[in-house]
Parts: sequence; structure tokens; C-alpha cells
Amino acid sequence: MVEVPASSAPVFTLPESALRGLGQRPFGVYVHVPFCATRCGYCDFNTYTAGELGSAASPASWLTGLRRELELAARMLGSPPRADTVFVGGGTPSLLGAEGLGRVLDAVRESFGLAEGAEVTTESNPESTSPEFFAGIREAGYTRVSLGMQSAAPHVLRALDRVHTPGRPVAAAREARAAGFEHVNLDLIYGTPGERIQDLRASLEAVLSAGVDHVSAYALIVEEGTALARRVRKGELPAPDDDVLAADYELIDHTLRQAGLHWYEVSNWAASPRARCAHNLGYWLGGDWWGAGPGAHSHIAGVRWWNVKHPARYAALLERSQPPVAGSEELTAADRHLERIMLELRLAEGLPFDALDEAGIRQARAAAAEGLLESPALRRGRAVLTDSGRLLADAVVRRLVTS
Repeated sequence: MVEVPASSAPVFTLPESALRGLGQRPFGVYVHVPFCATRCGYCDFNTYTAGELGSAASPASWLTGLRRELELAARMLGSPPRADTVFVGGGTPSLLGAEGLGRVLDAVRESFGLAEGAEVTTESNPESTSPEFFAGIREAGYTRVSLGMQSAAPHVLRALDRVHTPGRPVAAAREARAAGFEHVNLDLIYGTPGERIQDLRASLEAVLSAGVDHVSAYALIVEEGTALARRVRKGELPAPDDDVLAADYELIDHTLRQAGLHWYEVSNWAASPRARCAHNLGYWLGGDWWGAGPGAHSHIAGVRWWNVKHPARYAALLERSQPPVAGSEELTAADRHLERIMLELRLAEGLPFDALDEAGIRQARAAAAEGLLESPALRRGRAVLTDSGRLLADAVVRRLVTS
């Protein structure tokens, strides 16, 4: 076992078997940037505004901690594989500016290195980008940009507490493409209280006018502890309606498909296989990744761990050369079986039958008879969701794992 002592916690270990398998599976690095200019009402991610942090932490102390964590990671893994993918998320990574994001990627290169043709993505808030920003991160080595749009309707953005102007995401996407980014994603959220079907159509038209090669669209989830949840609980806003969400999803899928973007994961559409997000595919296909930054989660061969959440605590532990691990777990065979079904069934390629037991295969055949799984794929030994099945993906998963 490789052991790394964690402050106020049991010794954190990785089995030698996990280390021996490194490099045989996709390997990614996720970097969590916890800073935001304002807090969106629906968001429950581990993020902090400057007012919330005060002098307790800063981008400078976070970056120092990040470098230390990545150096520790390289030592812990012994001979770490080069990163096939890097994903800088948040939070709002673009608040670091092109120079700060360049330093983040330099830290990954110094500790892990990048594989040939590595995909390197950063999320960005359209309001904290510019042509100069995109040119700077392109020169630094980023290959892909993901922009938060959510909606083109001003009243929908207000309901979400989004601060960007409606037209800015499309302009930002065009600036990114002009800077040489072949792969640009726009995020949409659908089902926001007050969003009408014409609002969603307008958002889709705006997305397609931007010329992006990837779209992510997520149904609004009212997360406990958020400002949105409090407004719904008080009756100020209605909860999302399941029937409306289903109709919205069908409209999104039809519109994007007509424009040449096809689903490859339930919430993601791409113009070609090369346009798919390789980093996220690593998650869905059981790859390995090191998650660096406050609150980030990591996974190596069935061992999962997560960092302390507060940026000040994170930086302080690493300043004392202590890993910032808050907790860990080793997945059982049953856990990994369940996760494989949950994740791979969401993909357009579906799930091979070797992931199912006999009862699960019987349930798959029954689901195909009900139009939830594709019959031709079933004959090839794969469980692939139909268009109707995607609307009931969670229910299909439950049938396959509880059979």
C-alpha cells in the first residue's frame, strides 16, 4: 500500500493493485477553481465569492496550494501517467484570466505531463472573457472551451440569478472560434420557472447561430440549501414540472439533431466524435482521474477520495505538506457494477450485456419490448436507450440493477 498521512484523519492509502493499473485506463486531471464573482441561485457547487472569503483565501494562495497538491499527487502515484485530458472547472475559472489559467496548466504539465493530443478544457463565464482572453489561453495550450449560457431569455437568467447579458455567450463562442478553438461548448439549463417554449426555442436558435460543435443541456434541479430552493419552498416560484421537462428535452434533441449535433450522452450533443468531451467520457467509462483543488473528487481503480472544501483550509494543509483529503472510500464490486450500469447506459453506445446478470438481461429484453431499449442493439448484445428511453433513463437503470 502507498500511504499518505492526512491531518485529523486515518492514513489515506491506495492499493498497489490500483497503482499497477495506472495508464491502462484513461487518465485525467480535474482542477477545481472555487471562485465566483456572484452566487447563482440554483448552484450548490463548492464556490465562494470574494465577500464570503474575505482575507481567508485568494487566487494566489489557491494556486500555491494547487501546485503543492499536484506535486504530492505525482509522488504518491510513483510514475504517474501523462494526462490524456485536463478539465478546469468551478466556480469561474475565467476569473483567473488567461495568465492565471496558463499557470494552472503549467502546474499540471510539471507534475504529470500531457499525453500526445491531450484534450485541455476550461469552463468560462462569458462576462469574464474577451478576444484577448481566448487568444491567451489558446497560446497557453488549451484546446477546448465550455461557456455557461443557460438561456437567451433575460427573465429566465434573472430567475437563475445569472449576471451575464443574453447576447454575450454567443459573442464569446464566436470569439473563441476566431482565436483558433475548434471545440467550443455552450451549456443550457431548461425547465426554469417562467421559461416558455418560445424562450427555449430562442435559446436554441442562439446556440446554433454561434457555430459551436458541442452543446450540454441540463434539466433544472432544485438543490437543497440553494437560494432557488428557498424561493420554491416559500411558493415564490413553482418547482420544475416533469411533463414540461420531458417536452423541453424532446425539443432540444430534435432541434440539435436537425442541425447536425447528435446525442452521445443523455445530456450532451456533439457535431462529430472528435467534438465529444473526452474528459467526461473518462468519467462515464470508468477511467482514472486526480481531482485537485478544494472539494475536488478523485478516483483511481475503484478508490475514491475527496478534498476539504474551504480554500483556506485547503491551502493551510498543503502549506504543512499534508494532503487535503477529507475522506475516502473503496468501492465494492457491487458498487462498481451499479456505477457502470448507471453511467454507461447513458451513452449512445449503450451498455454491453457482459455488465448484466441473467435477470438484468431479462429486464433489458422486457424494456426493449416496451420501446425503452433499441431492439437491434439488443440483438448485438448491447442495451441502448431509445429516444423514449432517454426520458426514463433512471427508471431503466433501476430495472437493470434491481432485477
